[in-house]
Amino acid sequence: MRALLCYLALCLMLPLSAQAQSETEATEPAPIDRSATGGAQTLEDILARQRGEEVAPRTGDGSAASAAGDLAGQLGIRGSASDPDLWRALRYNTADISVSAGGDVAKVLVQDGGMAWYEFRSGPLATYGGYLLLGTIVALVIFYALRGRIKIDEPMTGRTVTRFKFIERFSHWLMAGSFILLGFTGLFVKYGREYIAPWAGLEFNAWLLTVSKFVHNNVAWAFMLSLFMIFFLWVWHNIPNRTDIKWFAQFGGIIGKKHPPAKKFNGGQKIIFWSCILLGGSISVSGLSLLFPFELPLFAKTFAVLNDLGITALIGMDALPTTLAPHEEMQLAQAWHAIVSFVLMAIIVAHIYIGSVGMEGAYDAMGSGEVDEAWAHQHHSLWLDEVKAKEKEAPSSATPAE
Repeated sequence: MRALLCYLALCLMLPLSAQAQSETEATEPAPIDRSATGGAQTLEDILARQRGEEVAPRTGDGSAASAAGDLAGQLGIRGSASDPDLWRALRYNTADISVSAGGDVAKVLVQDGGMAWYEFRSGPLATYGGYLLLGTIVALVIFYALRGRIKIDEPMTGRTVTRFKFIERFSHWLMAGSFILLGFTGLFVKYGREYIAPWAGLEFNAWLLTVSKFVHNNVAWAFMLSLFMIFFLWVWHNIPNRTDIKWFAQFGGIIGKKHPPAKKFNGGQKIIFWSCILLGGSISVSGLSLLFPFELPLFAKTFAVLNDLGITALIGMDALPTTLAPHEEMQLAQAWHAIVSFVLMAIIVAHIYIGSVGMEGAYDAMGSGEVDEAWAHQHHSLWLDEVKAKEKEAPSSATPAE
């Protein structure tokens, strides 16, 4: 009886083992001819991995001699031989390398700083940059719910005064329009893979990012032009003075019911102006470095200046590196470009709020350029007095007709 049971069990196992063997043979990857590379991977290996196929392990005896013909020196492998000092020098960009083409960029064979840049870009930059923008919007919504729209306290006079001329409004809207396009396209590139692709599909996301890159790279010139125009038009009106201290002491009339006197630009507008000039200028310089890769290195020289001034030691930091690979320069430029852009976007969001729903009559200043005298007296009384004084002086300076 026991012999019969063993026999039956053996009969049942044979078909299963045969089936398993056939399945194993079916799933085993097809061998790839690597004779031309001495066992190293081939283009066929790479394409197979991209298709999600399992690739057979490398073949060959592990020596450079196993490579065929002239390819031995290029694609052969060293086998058991190792040179850690050489690879360490390659990794930290200290090896003495000569290349026939490509310049200094081609000399960088190993640059693992890209992983640190990638982790920063997908981690802290994406997280805290998103929190900054969303937090600013939420804060403004809460403020609007509590404070409401800032109304004009005095009744409208029906008399208007020119707040901004055409060239001023053109410069403002050129900067505003270009910055909005740059902001949205930059956000698409940053968050497209995580949020747009799962919702709209990979093909739409790829098309959107292609268009965004084209728009971003070309609209940047309009933004830089507007920076120059705005600077030369308004810089003299944005020099800080004593009236700004009183304006900030009264929170610009935004909190409370007092409306402090101000000239053409109040303290808050001066912050917006210098934020656009300084932060926008920094974004433009780093953007130029990205538009012309490896042609405009910025950070090695900047780090050297900071070290020489003792700023790093003053804040308890080690000396910053002054020898950077070209790729590290690009990674730092991209990171700085994104960080400053997030900060300026948050500031501009607050500016848009004040100039639209936050304050009654504010949009007219940049819309038609004309504002009611009641609005001007409430928010820029010193400037209104200057305008009226010039209007009174105009007739007396004219030569009477004979």
